[in-house]
Amino acid sequence: MNEKQVHKFVNRYLEATECSILEKSPSHFTVKLSPLADRELTNRPYYWSFVDRVNAEPETMTFLFVTDKNKYDAAEETKKAEAAAIQQNTAEDAQNAAANAALGRSLGFVHGNLAAPARVPREDLFFGARKLDMLFDAAKSKGSFVYLFQEPDKRSSNPFSSTPYTAWLGVNMRVEFACDRKREEIHCFGISLATGQCVEQFYDRLLTHKLSPRLPANIHITKNGITFNKALGIVEQALERKLRTYDYGWAESASARLKEELERISGYYEPLIHNALEDNKPAIEEQFEQRKSEIKWQYEPRVTASAINCGIFHLEGID
Repeated sequence: MNEKQVHKFVNRYLEATECSILEKSPSHFTVKLSPLADRELTNRPYYWSFVDRVNAEPETMTFLFVTDKNKYDAAEETKKAEAAAIQQNTAEDAQNAAANAALGRSLGFVHGNLAAPARVPREDLFFGARKLDMLFDAAKSKGSFVYLFQEPDKRSSNPFSSTPYTAWLGVNMRVEFACDRKREEIHCFGISLATGQCVEQFYDRLLTHKLSPRLPANIHITKNGITFNKALGIVEQALERKLRTYDYGWAESASARLKEELERISGYYEPLIHNALEDNKPAIEEQFEQRKSEIKWQYEPRVTASAINCGIFHLEGID
């Protein structure tokens, strides 16, 4: 993910969790977290257990999320240079200085300024950053299933008319091709629960519609003709047919590398076991078996498929 994609994702997450965005630019967000986001991102279980126990009003944290470090730092340096060039001798500054001096005489040294703002923790968000991983995990756990309706393009002039909607099961599948190298693909399938029709690139179709969690007026949902288990079976069959058309030369090459590695470690351990003392042989044999299992896990070719997320989408028409 590049900086723009990270920025867009963070913006969508903050809006979805109803966080208060205090300041925003193409390179950062200053945000006061909502209670939901604070629970997921700040790792404060004891604080939230206290809030839940005494039913107190929660005080959520404020963060500075930087999505483009270079651009943000350059802008901050420019601001500091401009502030240093401008000398301000206002009555407010004199009053603050006098107050600090009086407190210093009475109470000793006072760090900082009375008007200094509270410290806001900064988090640099980039692909691989711990805080961004927490955002991904939160989005995955809370957004693994959705239930949405297509909003009508225009309202019907007849209040007694009703538009038929069909329920579609949309599933995003991750396919992983792994050996000592790894490649992933994401396939999006849509299955009509009325007819059993299976459509690939279902996400592209959803992008052409405006979706809402609210049931629109003057519509009715057609009766489902297949069960969810049947729909999932159709997805598995469609994905299996697609994968059968792939070239698996990479798996043959990986098997050859696996055989070569096994022969190499066998050439090392077999003479060692043969010449070892009887008391040492069990330990060496155990190490040999462990090394072989590690080599097989690393080089053995495998294809795995898993569901990332899914949803029920009610779309106009009977398909």
